[in-house]
Amino acid sequence: MQRVIISGIGVEIPEARITNEELVASFNAWVDAENLKRAGQGLEPLSKSDADFIVQASGVKTRHVIDREGILDPTRMAPRIPARADDDLSLEAEFGIASARKALAHAGVGPADVDLVICSASHHQRPYPAIAIEMQQSMGTRGAGFDMGLGCSSAAAGLHVAAGLVRAGVQKRVLVTTPEIITGHLNFRDRQTHFIFGDASASMVVEAIGEDEVRPGCFEVLDTRLWTQLSNNIRTNLGYLTRTAQEDPYMIELEGNMIKQVGNRVFKDVTVAGHRFIVDFLAEHGQTPDDIRRFWLHQANARMNAMILKLSFGHEVGHDRAPMVLERLGNTAGAGAVIALEENHADMKAGDYGLLCAFGAGYSIGGALLRMM
Repeated sequence: MQRVIISGIGVEIPEARITNEELVASFNAWVDAENLKRAGQGLEPLSKSDADFIVQASGVKTRHVIDREGILDPTRMAPRIPARADDDLSLEAEFGIASARKALAHAGVGPADVDLVICSASHHQRPYPAIAIEMQQSMGTRGAGFDMGLGCSSAAAGLHVAAGLVRAGVQKRVLVTTPEIITGHLNFRDRQTHFIFGDASASMVVEAIGEDEVRPGCFEVLDTRLWTQLSNNIRTNLGYLTRTAQEDPYMIELEGNMIKQVGNRVFKDVTVAGHRFIVDFLAEHGQTPDDIRRFWLHQANARMNAMILKLSFGHEVGHDRAPMVLERLGNTAGAGAVIALEENHADMKAGDYGLLCAFGAGYSIGGALLRMM
């Protein structure tokens, strides 16, 4: 069995940025217009959103997005992303390639040195051809490519698959990319979810090294783990069969089919499951949370991460031990934990342990025990 390392990490963040205040102003303008209609129909008025509520509920203050104008337009409230010709590079492939090239440069290798591309994200632009194959074609990587997804655990799941293939000698070097254009799937008219997400792309290069080889600054992947349990508390129903349930199959009703979640249930369930996963996973390796120098957790909710860590450590844990990027980027789905890793590892010393751990719809949890070389 081969030793496995993460030799390169790359991140791409869109320039466009939306503050809570801007998002709330757009949402509340829509609510005002909608409530005029509802009053005429004898319906209960919709509640407005509030910037302070968003920070209290999630910890998010700003988010970066592919397109801000369409999202902030109260008459549209969705990004405006023009269609591209079939022979043009798709937006998701382009976004994935942007972070992938940075990861390859960080690893000191070229596209031709990669023999598998895994595009693992919570949402994909289309079912086929696979985004990974499109990236393979555009970048010039060898071998093959395929898409996969496991909600916000997608990057961790992609790492799990890549590390297993490399460890077994099936692949030499795998590019795992997680381009999350999640605002394209978000219902910005849903008060419970409109503020949560932002767009980002993250990539990792996973490869084998020799038995006695040392790559300073790289992380050895000691073990990976996945856990899943069915829950409908985070769900999207938009898919192939959505139109078949409509009266007019050529007019898809999006309301109720986009992302929805029961926030309080998700918070409770994932907090308990995340804590248990971390403690049990580390115990398999004879470790406790105190043995881990740094935790790079899923960037979904600041209060949830704090609670998971408090349960695991028995006391509160600060930014140095478990860094957060959520405040300025929002929940970037599968990319979030990798972004936290990329931005917060340079000060680690050889031999330090780290735990990458993400939680997502499913429910799903993915983890990787890493050691700085």
